[in-house]
Amino acid sequence: MDHMTVDLQPARDPSASPRALKARGRGEALEAGTLPFRDPQEVLAHSGLGAGAKRAILAGWASDACTVEDLPNWRKLPETGALVPLDDILDALRALDGAALH
Repeated sequence: MDHMTVDLQPARDPSASPRALKARGRGEALEAGTLPFRDPQEVLAHSGLGAGAKRAILAGWASDACTVEDLPNWRKLPETGALVPLDDILDALRALDGAALH
């Protein structure tokens, strides 16, 4: 069995800047103090974000750009470097979409 090493160091990603998050959130700005998120549930629970900004953050995390090499069902969050199961991100998106229907 091959041994695998996963880098748990935070990634520095310019797309995580407050300006970039504002653009991703269709004009809904994040304050610098609200970053970084380490879990999809933190995004859902954030009272200062609208549904569009939450959806943009979660969708970015779910994208292939955040895939962990050799672990396709995991994502490395650009803001913190935290590893999160893709299923958790997709569950959060479904919860967000379900809340929008009510």
